[in-house]
Amino acid sequence: MLKRQKSFHNGEKEIGDLYLVPTPIGNLEDMTFRAIKILKEVDLIAAEDTRQSRKLCNYFEIETSIFSYHEHNKETSGNRVLELLQQKKNIALISDAGMPTISDPGSELVKQVLALGGSVIPLPGANAALTALIASGISPQPFYFFGFLDRQKKEKKNQLESLRGRIETIILYESPHRLKETLQLMKEYLGNRSICLSRELTKKFEEFIRGNIDEVIKWSEENEIRGEFCIIVEGTDEDEFSTDENMWWSELTIMDHVEHYIEQDVPSKEAIKRVSIERGIQKREVYQAYHID
Repeated sequence: MLKRQKSFHNGEKEIGDLYLVPTPIGNLEDMTFRAIKILKEVDLIAAEDTRQSRKLCNYFEIETSIFSYHEHNKETSGNRVLELLQQKKNIALISDAGMPTISDPGSELVKQVLALGGSVIPLPGANAALTALIASGISPQPFYFFGFLDRQKKEKKNQLESLRGRIETIILYESPHRLKETLQLMKEYLGNRSICLSRELTKKFEEFIRGNIDEVIKWSEENEIRGEFCIIVEGTDEDEFSTDENMWWSELTIMDHVEHYIEQDVPSKEAIKRVSIERGIQKREVYQAYHID
């Protein structure tokens, strides 16, 4: 069903509004005037980490009450948000840093609020992925945001293999203690592409490491690795990916193509995703061919 939202309505509303408010990824001066205004005006703030968010609120003299909404309590806290919205309270959702719902809790809450007929009002602001992308020296568009790779090595390999054929610049996040392993697997599955690592964005020790994957692996072996990283990776060359070697599946039906991955213990959902990427078709087309046809 088509639903139309007018965010800046003047009439009587049935439920309160949910604001998605970005917070600085490091430098507090990146907080916008509008974000501060909204956080002061809403009835309550739902925060991923209340201790971290109180520091932010104290700095900007925001006195609005804060309650916890994070990955481990999102069901109970989400229900509380919905109840408050139905009481016509306005709620702001913030994460520790950056945009809510991007590699942070909140996407399920957005869907629930929209299902109730409420308004979800996003504010622009700080975002680590785009900040890293535009300074990477790698083509900024088109790009494909993936976020964190799986912690398990087997699944991480599957994910990197599925990313291998993407012609878009790829954006990943990675923790410091998994970076070396991830770089090695990237070399194995993606080849020696151009890459840019960034850490401590907008902070005093902001740093960019640019080069090819081999050079960055060498850097990681010779230096102390600290801080969470945003990784920008060059996409594959379209002509290179269209070689006979990479078109090994050309004589397979879509169903056989999916079965090929399932026989390698790849979950059906991931197998369908890989086939859609390799064939350059929509996932629903693969799903229909595998599950229906």
